[in-house]
Amino acid sequence: MKRQSEKSDMSRVSAGGRESGGPDPTPVLLAAKQNAEQVRVILSAYGLRDLDLADRNLEAMAGDPLQRNRLAEILPMLLESISRTADPDQALNHWERLFGSVSRASLLDYLRTWPRMLDLLCAIFGNSDALAFTLIRDPMLVYWLAEEEVLSRAPTRKELQRALRESIGHLTAKETKLDALRRFRRREMLRIGVRDLLKRATVPETTASLSDLACVLIHAAYEIIDADLRRQYGVPMHQAGKGRWVETGFTVMGMGKLGGHELNYSSDVDLIYLYETHGGETRAPKGGRAPIPPGVGISNEEYFEILARELTRVLSEPTREGHIFRVDLRLRAEGSIGQLARSLDEYQRYYAVRGQVWERLALLKAAPVAGSQTVGQAFLKMVKPFVLGSGEKMDRDAAIAIVQDVRAVKDMIDAKMTDRGHTQRNVKLGTGGIREIEFFVQTIQVLAGRKVRVLLDRSTLGSLDRLVRKKLLSSKERDALTAAYLFLRDVEHKLQMVHDLQTHSLPEEADELERCAVRVGYSAEDRKKAVASFHADHQRHTEMVHRTFQSLFVEPKTSPIFKATLKAIGVQS
Repeated sequence: MKRQSEKSDMSRVSAGGRESGGPDPTPVLLAAKQNAEQVRVILSAYGLRDLDLADRNLEAMAGDPLQRNRLAEILPMLLESISRTADPDQALNHWERLFGSVSRASLLDYLRTWPRMLDLLCAIFGNSDALAFTLIRDPMLVYWLAEEEVLSRAPTRKELQRALRESIGHLTAKETKLDALRRFRRREMLRIGVRDLLKRATVPETTASLSDLACVLIHAAYEIIDADLRRQYGVPMHQAGKGRWVETGFTVMGMGKLGGHELNYSSDVDLIYLYETHGGETRAPKGGRAPIPPGVGISNEEYFEILARELTRVLSEPTREGHIFRVDLRLRAEGSIGQLARSLDEYQRYYAVRGQVWERLALLKAAPVAGSQTVGQAFLKMVKPFVLGSGEKMDRDAAIAIVQDVRAVKDMIDAKMTDRGHTQRNVKLGTGGIREIEFFVQTIQVLAGRKVRVLLDRSTLGSLDRLVRKKLLSSKERDALTAAYLFLRDVEHKLQMVHDLQTHSLPEEADELERCAVRVGYSAEDRKKAVASFHADHQRHTEMVHRTFQSLFVEPKTSPIFKATLKAIGVQS
């Protein structure tokens, strides 16, 4: 096995030669007569708070006299490492769980040989329960993480596709294949999370890796479900020119952060399901061994509705292997009601008659993530006039109406945040949060994108760069918004990686806020100072974002950015 290169010398962390200034912890395990107060003093020096539980953890990890001595050899480095994490107590709990799920002797020998892995596991155990439980559930992943190429760089989407094909290629049963997808997701989420914790990946690299993984898994799940349905009902087909029957394409459109290639750790995936044309039915494939029996074939409308429903179920439904992704379908036509899958023609009619401004903003990020790329591109071409405007002439009043419509949406969000007491705590939807940056960028794109196509970019950071290119934003303003966006997204990731929950709000409890600050990267040596620095940076970024948001949305008639946008499209302000 190729491992990360390192010195296998434990002497630097032994009792006589530690790098830390903490007390020698080995008496906790090796003293002939333990002094309870001495044990408490030693353990508290390493950031542990529940000292009785920590003592019990170590006793449970120790095992027989030989193993106890081996644990004592690595104990100084272990305690020093967990003291730098967000939650040292939880880290020690997870160490006990790992020792209980593997051969204690083998694990101790491995950790003595590879001290870097000891430090790595401490970082995982003290910062993310979700990642820790992944390792405890499948301890062989400890050795996988040690392979040189696993953490050195992120795999490309093609590499993920190839690895997934190798994982499921020999499987035949649908449910077995789907469980393989879930295991693949767990493993790759571990890789992404560890690279993030170790600062081996930037925020954009992390969001890109999460998005690539989601696209690969959604497409694989689609192929598995579609193949199963074709065996039952035949191939969905429709009549093309001269009465020829051709296969009907289906696509899954990624919206929101998935479409923008900037997914979170615990994001729902916003999806729209659509197919090529409304007419048609399932038929025996050309060259098939037997025709579809009478009464078995169904309409395309029914086939794709079954496909959409089943795909949503297998993506979001938890099994013993976990889930793949939670799915949110509320961005589809009719929102949370009505059909799950619709044809291109149906979507064209819907947007022509009932499309709203917030849907124009949402569609700026739409991208095909599974199924037919041809159908996906046809959808993007079809919605472009709705998103950017076509027949209507953009004038000052029409532009102001668009800004006011977006502001109305944000006002509704603000009211909900106020009711929940999250106005200052929610890094996504609160005052100066991520959503204000997104609305600011997307509103300018809707206003000017029809005539200034260079402004159109699915990603938020890419869009900010394009605004600078067209002189709608200064480099200084772009840099400040970029820094704020990266800060807020990083905080969002650290909130979500703890328990793999879709949360966006800073904790109210002082202890949890300290842990959040340490996860983000503030020093654990002085946790009160870490919280103060975190608060100051959070306030600085959110105040700047909110000022920028208000500069467009409070009084657009006098807004410099609004006037510059109108000038860019040749409209008098």
